[in-house]
Amino acid sequence: MNAVLSWIEVKLMPPMAKFAEQRHMKAIRNGVISTLSLIMIGTLFLTIANLPIPGYVDWIKPYTADLAIPFRITMGLLGIYGAFSMGYNLTKSYKLDGITGGILSLATFLMLTIPVNVDELLPEGQALGWVLPMNYLGGSGMFSAIIAMIFASEMYRLFTTHNITIRMPEQVPPAVARSFEALIPGAFILTFVWVIRVILGLDINKMLLDLFSPLVDIMGNNLIGVLLPMFFIHLLWAAGVHGMSIIGSLVRPMWLVMLDGNAAAFADGTPITQLPYIAPEQFYQWTVTIGGAGVSISICILLLFCRSTFLKQVGRFSLIPGIFNINEMLIFGVPIIMNPILAIPFITAPLVTSTISYFAVKLGIVNGFISNQAWTLPAPIGAYLSSGNDWRMIVLVVINVLVAMAIYFPFVRIYDKKMVEEELAAANENKEAVQA
Repeated sequence: MNAVLSWIEVKLMPPMAKFAEQRHMKAIRNGVISTLSLIMIGTLFLTIANLPIPGYVDWIKPYTADLAIPFRITMGLLGIYGAFSMGYNLTKSYKLDGITGGILSLATFLMLTIPVNVDELLPEGQALGWVLPMNYLGGSGMFSAIIAMIFASEMYRLFTTHNITIRMPEQVPPAVARSFEALIPGAFILTFVWVIRVILGLDINKMLLDLFSPLVDIMGNNLIGVLLPMFFIHLLWAAGVHGMSIIGSLVRPMWLVMLDGNAAAFADGTPITQLPYIAPEQFYQWTVTIGGAGVSISICILLLFCRSTFLKQVGRFSLIPGIFNINEMLIFGVPIIMNPILAIPFITAPLVTSTISYFAVKLGIVNGFISNQAWTLPAPIGAYLSSGNDWRMIVLVVINVLVAMAIYFPFVRIYDKKMVEEELAAANENKEAVQA
């Protein structure tokens, strides 16, 4: 294990760290993260509309469609918010105007969806005119939003760095100057996308969704696909690399597609135990990485019973933060990184809890996940709320913690014994030094 961790640290860690800081990956990561508050708000209304309380369902039924509106305006338009936010972050990284980059990215994304006139389908006197279909404006359009953002931001940068813009005198207000500066690159970007989407008739949204659907399905509904992100995230963590910042940048757009698909299916009447995807991000957040990466809460509890004074203190200091999914004190205090003894259960425990949770959701023993909650909630509460208020999720969380504790136990004992020996040796050295 030492050799593996050393190889990761020397060979794999530098390019991975560089990849995590690559400007496009950072823009995607930061842009997606900026939409989390809207996801939480939208899914909260979805949860309120479906509380499992006797009599409540019948009482709330006349208002269900109205309660779903905030969900459709947040989760249903997630691609719009993501396109602007990602474009803003990418252009800012080039030290260009972020708002212009965000607007151009948003316009490019919207150009991929053709407005339709539905007046013929409506009763006379209720005409709506031209409307934008929402099929690809939510999570299912996130892949299109990423492509649109990269294309628009890079074209804007290209035109700006080569001075193919309209420069206004310094006396002109900055907001007006920015508008004219974006005129030429914006005209090129939107005309190019218009030709692709309207003149040539290429449905980029559908093409990208069809391209990534097999991968999303594998990651959301296949056991190997569910385990792979956890394996690489924890392998990198064990080597001292923030695994989630690297792997999360790659898979989070797919996790958003899964959550959006689950929430939309549930809002349309699909039973919550038969949702299209097993493993959106909330699956890992609440039933796998309980207390933080590596099922950290389980090792926190075990450390409280160690004979080593140092480990016991780390356990005490880490327990309360661990309940709220903050585990840096544990990761760097024990430490778990670059620790060949604890790296084995640190990587293994999440794979086992992922497997248990996968079959629990797949077999309908517990509900699927339909909403996003604040990541600092204690896992039983977060799991309960994210699964449509399913009390069985609390039981699953407890089972997974106990299983993880059983996996960690022999390794913690070995490490505890090693630490006790080192503490005794240090105490003897200090005693001899004092006597001398």
